[in-house]
Amino acid sequence: MNDRQSSTSSAGEVRTGTIPESAAGLRIDAGLAQAELDLSRERIKALILEGAVTLGGRIANRPSVKLATGMAYAIALPQAQPLDAEAQAIALDIVFEDEHLLVVDKPAGLVVHPAAGHADGTLVNALLHHCRGQLSGIGGVARPGIVHRIDKDTSGLLVVAKTDSAHLGLAAQFAEHSINRRYVAVVQGRPNPANGTVRGNIGRSDHDRKKMALVGEGKGKHAVTHYSTEERLRDATRIECRLETGRTHQVRVHMASIGHALLGDPLYSRPPKPLRDLLRAADFRRQALHAQRLGFIHPVTGSECDFFSPIPADMAELLDRLRV
Repeated sequence: MNDRQSSTSSAGEVRTGTIPESAAGLRIDAGLAQAELDLSRERIKALILEGAVTLGGRIANRPSVKLATGMAYAIALPQAQPLDAEAQAIALDIVFEDEHLLVVDKPAGLVVHPAAGHADGTLVNALLHHCRGQLSGIGGVARPGIVHRIDKDTSGLLVVAKTDSAHLGLAAQFAEHSINRRYVAVVQGRPNPANGTVRGNIGRSDHDRKKMALVGEGKGKHAVTHYSTEERLRDATRIECRLETGRTHQVRVHMASIGHALLGDPLYSRPPKPLRDLLRAADFRRQALHAQRLGFIHPVTGSECDFFSPIPADMAELLDRLRV
């Protein structure tokens, strides 16, 4: 944007500027996201809804407001709120780390972010200790560093931003669906076709608030999962899932929707007795899902990054028991 300025106060930072001709006609959230303000479109949209953005001297309370050349804008950025979490010396399996980001191989059972019922002992608590405060705070909370999440009982690779520039660059790649995310999963039965694509919007279930579900057009969030068969097993199949989008419980909901729920999934799976007995014998108590591959362009250096995580021991044992 033209004539960008920034000032600070006890309430936070205020960024001002005027709308150039190139942004005329765009929605305000889209136009300001192009302003090199180090703010994502989603962050700007949230600030608009909070009444923190003015356009032409008036509060812009709708992200859909259209921009016109020469309009003055102001964005009041609140000070980042302290994260209510303690640094804890929790062991981390770090696959890669530099001054901008790190890639962690998360074990099953580790919660990513503190929440109700999990006030500590999370990945964020471990990161606060390991990184000594060097984590991105771009989301409005001081230094959480979390760009994306995987479920507590899903194992595998996760990238964490240490700087705001890395956070913004990674968030843009996630928004563009250019991140290469591949999961290995063990599902009930044998998918037919063996390779395919599941499309369906995902939203909160009306019947159980702990669950997600496929919802109709215009509801929830667009979601696409591509799957391919890797190995046929006894009453089960090992598949690879490539995520085109990244929604809560996406693989779990999509595979259950076509009749091939993940083994061990406490929310979406009801396996027949032989599989229940096998899971009990293996003492396998989680969904059989592992984030095995993660690839992206390094948001600062521009280098291609591609990381691989071997199947963890509990899933490897499950696969051995399922082989005919």
